[in-house]
Order: sequence, then structure tokens, then C-alpha cells
Amino acid sequence: MSERTAEPQTVLLRRGEVHSPADPFATAMVVEAGHVAWVGSEGAADAFADGVDEVVDLDGALVTPAFTDAHVHTTATGLALTGLDLSDAPSLEAALARVRDFAAARPDDRVLLGHGWDAARWPGGRPPTRAELDEAAGGRPLYLSRIDVHSAVVSTALLDLTPGDLGPADGPLTAAAHHAVRAAAFGAVTPAQRAGAQRAALAHAASLGIGSVHECGGPDISSEDDFTGLLRLAAALPGPRVFGYWAEQDVDKARELGAVGAAGDLFADGSIGSHTACLHAPYADADHTGTAYLDAAAVAAHVVACTEAGLQAGFHAIGDAAVTAVAEGVRAAAEKVGLSRVRAARHRVEHAEMLTPDTIAAFAELGLTASVQPAFDALWGGEEGMYAQRLGAERARTLNPFAALLRGGVPLAFGSDSPVTPLDPWGTVRAAAFHRTPEHRVSVRAAFTAHTRGGWRAVGRDDAGVLVPGAPADYAVWRTEELVVQAPDDRVARWSTDPRSGTPGLPDLGPGRDLPVCLRTVVGGRTVFVRPGE
Repeated sequence: MSERTAEPQTVLLRRGEVHSPADPFATAMVVEAGHVAWVGSEGAADAFADGVDEVVDLDGALVTPAFTDAHVHTTATGLALTGLDLSDAPSLEAALARVRDFAAARPDDRVLLGHGWDAARWPGGRPPTRAELDEAAGGRPLYLSRIDVHSAVVSTALLDLTPGDLGPADGPLTAAAHHAVRAAAFGAVTPAQRAGAQRAALAHAASLGIGSVHECGGPDISSEDDFTGLLRLAAALPGPRVFGYWAEQDVDKARELGAVGAAGDLFADGSIGSHTACLHAPYADADHTGTAYLDAAAVAAHVVACTEAGLQAGFHAIGDAAVTAVAEGVRAAAEKVGLSRVRAARHRVEHAEMLTPDTIAAFAELGLTASVQPAFDALWGGEEGMYAQRLGAERARTLNPFAALLRGGVPLAFGSDSPVTPLDPWGTVRAAAFHRTPEHRVSVRAAFTAHTRGGWRAVGRDDAGVLVPGAPADYAVWRTEELVVQAPDDRVARWSTDPRSGTPGLPDLGPGRDLPVCLRTVVGGRTVFVRPGE
């Protein structure tokens, strides 16, 4: 990405398919001064042809609102893109071999960073020992985060760099111990490495048609310098918009850092894979109920403080006990400051995987946005997936009930939690539409809306994430297979994705179909990505 440059003031896109509720048969669009000025038919576009600075021939391509990824860790995503990726390592032995190769290839790195291992998918099911890591890293500091980023395995040399006594355990570090080694590992990343990782992550997002991301930072996740540096970088360079959330119970600090909320990964609990999500009943494969970091009283105090300060509050809550604590805390806050004020603030809950009818009803009543990650189900769901291993098949089938949330009136915002799961917006839409538990599936249209307009609504903007006159010109151009056909009439077939929808066409994302390929991404009227050769 290069420094921001001027763009043509007025652009006409024509001879394509424009996904706009303003006109379900639109084939053209005019962008002026960073906003959508008009959408309509090819014939009507002729009236604009002589008054624009640029004409883009879409050649049948699909134009949609750019995606919003509502939960991203940008620097960690960039470091995963440029560092050691263990997400597809088929075994412990293969993972250790990759560590050896990576260490040999990066002799100047002060700390070796890797991500994505998942012992639950390896033969034998065990993580590496510290001795194995010491040998593979050649005695150097090494930090390897588990795929959910709620635990990590480290080398002895990294422990030596970490303040405090983390105990003798020779296994994955969780909770405070994990936060300590993570801080030590990321503290060794130079400012140049950090900026390079952020640039790589944002460029990758733009190449996937992502026009904005919600950065989820915090003192247990990154650092203040990392957070403010990312916001400065995003403001200076052409690329996706970055909305920053700072996960600390200090409203003044969040405002000082430029965050839109004291929210994001403000941990009420941990994760299911690391056995730290807080449950009402014990794990199926462990004799405990996980870890609670916040109770209802702490949640209530934070929501009151944020509501009175005009900031969003938000919490990371995965287990059913943690989700219940958050719902009870927000309800207590509403009793103190008023339900209408709490609803107007659009507070958030990240992940919200283990829900019940009661907590879904509470989310709807309190106006809470569920910021959720459909790829979690694609990766860990199913009768034999990690969820079933940790919780048993019956409880696992209740997870990520997207359809019930929508039926209950709960606003959804889709994201990836990258690098936990990759930036992959169309894959995310597909995962929601083809949930491993059929009763939790939603339509492609609903999933697409949650991944575009839903993310904007989650930051309090109702005027964006949709291509209508007056909306910000954040859009992507796609090469796709044919749109879903619902009727023999070609005119109808090109816009109806769902017999109930009455909205413009979207690609068929069914099994075996290729996902759309991004040709161009535009943010605020500025082109931030063009696929080479297009």
C-alpha cells in the first residue's frame, strides 16, 4: 500500500450486476465524492457517461458492498501471514519439523513466533513438551499459540524472558501465565516488524473484498503502542477502515487511545478448545467447568461506565455460564441507567457460542449485538469435531445458533477472529448458510447482510454496508459463477437468492461451488486493491 492519493471524483461502473436494494435489477452505479450517487439500469447509465471522470466496464462482474470483519487481531494476523503457520500441520512431528526449518530460516529474529497448532487433530492428541520445543528451536525463545489463541506452548528461553514465576507445568499455558508469555513474545517484535505485519494484514484483507475491520486490542492481547500505531497506519494509507476496540475496564483509557468502545476481547472467560470457557456443567473430557474472569457485578459496573461515557461496552463470552453472567450484568446495568440508554449504546458480546433460549431473549431485550464467527462451526463443529470432544455431542449441537438469534431479533455481526480462523468473508457466509447443525443455518442473504451491514451497525452506523445513494462507496467487484436461479424467468432469476428475499442476486455458495474472486476493492471511493491482470 502507498500513501493516499486522489481518486477520480466521479466514477461510473456499468455492464455488471450491482447488489443494491435500491434497484434489484441494477447493472450500473455512479460513485461521487466517496459516496454512492446512483444505482440503476444499463440504459439509464448512458445519461452519466459524459459527466464522469472514469468509466469502469464490469464485463458482467458482480458489485457488492465491501465486507466488514467484526473481530480481527490485525498485528497477530500479519505475523501469522509472515511467520510460522501450523494450522495445517498434520501431526506433532510435522509441527516440530516446521519449527526447526523456521528457526533455521530466521536466524536474526529475537523471538520465534508461530500460530495455529491444534493437538486435538493430531494422532495421539498431545501438544509438544518443553524439551521438544527447546530442541526444535535450538534453545531460542519460541512462542506457539494454539489455534484459539487462548493458550500457548513456549520454550524455556522464552520463559527466562518472562517476568514472574509461571509454575513448573510442562504443558500449554493459559490465563495469566499465557498473557505474561504472550506479552514477552510480542514485546520482542520491533516497531518495523509490527508495522510490516499490520500492512500485510490490511493488504490481505483488501484483496479479499474486506473494506473495514474491527480491531480487538487490549492489554492482555497486544499493547497500547500496537493499537495506536495501527489506527495511525490505517488513517494514513489506502486500505480497509479500522475501528478499534480496547478491552480494558478503563473507559478513559479507551477514549484516550482512540477506541470506539471499551470492548472486544474483554474476557469474561476463555475458549472451549483450551478448556477455559466457563460452563454451567463440567467438560466432557475434563473434571472442571473452565475459568471465569468477570462476574455479573463487574459486567454491570463496566456497562454503566461505558453507557454514561457514550462508549460501547463489550465482552468476550463463550461458555454458557460466561454468557449468562454477561446477560445478567447488562440487565443490572439497564436497571440502573435505563433500558433505553443501554439499548441505544449497542453494547456487544464477542463469540457468544453457548446460548440458551433465555440468554437469546436477554440479548434481544437489551439490544446486544452478537459478534460471531461462523468459521468456528465449520472448523470445530459436527458429531466428531472438537466441540463434541470437549462438551459431548448433545451440548455441541447447541452451539452457534445463528437462526435462533435472528428469529429472536438479535443483531448479528460476522467476523473471523483472525488469526484464529483466516480472513475469508465468502467462506464465512458459506459456513453460516451450511452450518453443521441444520437447524442453526441461515440464508445466504442473511449471512451476507451480517457480514456487511451488520458490522457497520455494530459500530453504530446504519447508513453504510449497503449500496444505496448516499452510502459510503465501500464496495468490491467479484468474478463469480452464476447467481442462484429461482425461476425460469431470466429477469427474476438474476436477482432472487431466496424465495422470500426480494433482494438482488448473490453467488451460489453451495458445496462444490467455487467462491467468488475479488477483482477490486474500493473504500470511500478510493481503490485499495486491484487484482493483477484486471
